[in-house]
Amino acid sequence: QVQLVESGGGLVQAGGSLTLSCAASGRTFSTYTMGWFRQAPGKEREFVAAIAWNGANTFYADSVKGRFTISRGNARGNAKNTVDLQMNSLKPEDTAVYYCNAGLTVAGDITNPGNYWGQGTQVTVSS
Repeated sequence: QVQLVESGGGLVQAGGSLTLSCAASGRTFSTYTMGWFRQAPGKEREFVAAIAWNGANTFYADSVKGRFTISRGNARGNAKNTVDLQMNSLKPEDTAVYYCNAGLTVAGDITNPGNYWGQGTQVTVSS
């Protein structure tokens, strides 16, 4: 059973920081690009950040460049992989449900999500 489980969301004041974590299990995601999307109320889901399978390349939406950092670790010995999203200098417009995704593709400005999604974690930034 494939599972992506997010954690780390919460309420924070503008200018603060949060770290989201995603634990992938059920199969090896070590060769997958993994990333984060978010969806604010009344808006479409949008790409936030992605990291290549080997961590060599990272990709960010313009709105989070310089503030968010994505990283990943591949656990040895089992099928679990993790991807973290360090979010600094948070703004009220960062308020959304954040979703972990595995298998997404990034080509220039075009990002297509993969088939595996987590359940989402709420991030609320107060002004």
